[in-house]
Amino acid sequence: MSSYLAATVHERLRGVFDPDSFEAFDTPGTPTTSPHLARFNLPAAAGDGVAIGRATLNGETVYTAAQDGNFLGGAVGEVHGARLTGLLRRAARDRVAAVVLLIESGGVRLQEANAGLIAVSEVMRALLDARAAGVPVVALVGGANGAFGGMGIIACCANVVVMSAEARLAMSGPEVIASSNGRAEFDPRDRDLVWRTTGGKHRYLLGDCQVLVADDLAAFRLAALEALAICTGAPVALTLDALEHEQQLLASRIERFGTLRDPLDIWQALGIPDAHHLPSLAAPAFVDATVPYRLGTP
Repeated sequence: MSSYLAATVHERLRGVFDPDSFEAFDTPGTPTTSPHLARFNLPAAAGDGVAIGRATLNGETVYTAAQDGNFLGGAVGEVHGARLTGLLRRAARDRVAAVVLLIESGGVRLQEANAGLIAVSEVMRALLDARAAGVPVVALVGGANGAFGGMGIIACCANVVVMSAEARLAMSGPEVIASSNGRAEFDPRDRDLVWRTTGGKHRYLLGDCQVLVADDLAAFRLAALEALAICTGAPVALTLDALEHEQQLLASRIERFGTLRDPLDIWQALGIPDAHHLPSLAAPAFVDATVPYRLGTP
């Protein structure tokens, strides 16, 4: 077993896709570093923290991007976002089998706030354009920085979201919430609460992610293959009817669980017996134990 969370970007690319199949789109001499970081005395990195290219998955050509959580927490800036946008636009043009996004990001860079926010909106539009062109998008979330802020929204725009129990997915991180509304609202020091609220298990139970896997490169590879199978024969583009259905589901969730303070209370409200023992279960056992109670469809 090889941990996805502990793996580097290139180890993830090698573990998820067919051996030695990843081919970067970058060409020699193409500037791919951020022009904004030097004024903040921050180092730049080739690719601006995200690798983009093509690979094969069980022989099928897909386009992929892998964010590097070790570079500024995988945060999105102008160049980083432009690379993601370009990848998705190229996928729509080439009608590839799928786009697989290996997401690990704390959100938008504060140093490039406005440019980063614009970049996220452009990525979202390109992702939906790719789906409209018939190209499914699969998001893998398993890194230490999770998928927060704009990248959390982008992940939820994908056709299928795959998470590990160790992963996290949310609009705002616990530190951001605490700084805005105080620790009484959400205490980032309570790590159990953080993972119960934003972690893969809770997101899986609420239907925010479709596949929950162990923290293992091989498990993420199998889940990516499963995600492509889920997309086969299903509508790829996001329709207005589907969007309205999602809004209804969110409204019903608020009505049903809006007064509950802890995810464990939500799990109990779902009818799960002895919900307090679930956080200790490994991902496969958790899935087996909660199949009848999960919201949404697989």
